[in-house]
Amino acid sequence: MITKTKLLQYAKSTLKFMIIITLFSLAIDYWRSRDMPTETIPPLAITTLKGDWVDIEKMSHDGPVLIYFWATWCPVCELVSPSIDWLSPESQVVSVAITSGENQRLRQYMNHKAYDFHVINDEKGSISRQWGVTVTPSIFIVKDGEVSSITTGVTTPMGLWLRLFFA
Repeated sequence: MITKTKLLQYAKSTLKFMIIITLFSLAIDYWRSRDMPTETIPPLAITTLKGDWVDIEKMSHDGPVLIYFWATWCPVCELVSPSIDWLSPESQVVSVAITSGENQRLRQYMNHKAYDFHVINDEKGSISRQWGVTVTPSIFIVKDGEVSSITTGVTTPMGLWLRLFFA
């Protein structure tokens, strides 16, 4: 039988562990995003794979925009992309596929995975370099033309939703 004291010790240990992981994660995000824009965003107005015109700066004045830099060859993106797809019907989501092949190959990938978010094909990586992206996935939240949040690596659907909600 678990005593009240043991339960309290377990709760304290769990809380300490969560705080350490959170601080470690924030430090990694800070380190990885040091070369990324933190205020005014680089221009990004382009046609998506589906033929839709997107202008991130203009869109960001209507509400927060989640910009998802990812790649088809990225194993961590395999974990994050379903969360991005989950958010896309209710939020402004634009993704940039980095060096993931030609348009047709990328369309096939999107269809195979049944993803429906906007995709810009960054075949040569020029957009990601302009944004200072050095790790996939990298996620920016842009509000009123400025970056309000940057995260890299694995993240949860709830974490993404909260970043959008509080942008």
